[in-house]
Amino acid sequence: MTETNAPPPESSPLPRLILTLGLAILGVGISVWVFLSNAAPSARECPVQTEAGQRLDAAAVGELAALLGTGEGRGYRSMTFKKADGTDTSISAFSGKRLLVNFWASWCVPCREEMPALDAIATKYNSDTFMVLPINLDMGESGLKKAQDFLAEGAYQNLPLFADNTFAAFERLKTEAVAIGLPVTLLLDEMGCELAVLPGPAEWNTPDGEAVVEALISL
Repeated sequence: MTETNAPPPESSPLPRLILTLGLAILGVGISVWVFLSNAAPSARECPVQTEAGQRLDAAAVGELAALLGTGEGRGYRSMTFKKADGTDTSISAFSGKRLLVNFWASWCVPCREEMPALDAIATKYNSDTFMVLPINLDMGESGLKKAQDFLAEGAYQNLPLFADNTFAAFERLKTEAVAIGLPVTLLLDEMGCELAVLPGPAEWNTPDGEAVVEALISL
């Protein structure tokens, strides 16, 4: 009598299914962790300052009505750009000063029109505790020269040249949904934390503009 070997029983698909699901869940968990670790790192740099944002928002009327008080916790200490001599600096280099940071470019007509008013504000208010900080965004190797020529032509007394010809600073603002076009102005506290944002130009050298600057200084 010939002995017939029975085929081995098929393994249950359940363990394989459990393993597959487990790996999928692990992959999703890792993806979420990576996303949260890299998403808007500056959002964790600063405490939420709702009251300060509200005070600036309340001061922003008339010519400055488009300014938005925020204080949501975004910070810019690590934002880098260059001095006129081409050496690197960052917002952290201005610690201790409240800042009106204006992003501009020589090809941006509203930016050009805004510069005399910003220079007037800087002349009146720049001090050990406050500064108008313009950051030029003309791109490429010739960007710095274009910005230098524009500022020299305007003979601005208190608008020093700082520039980011890589456009990385503005890309950061776009990524964080702070700005979509130029000019844009940030009001920062003495630790580089955002308190307000102004998309577009403004008549800074007016009683409305001065009221906002004085509100920032007095916080």
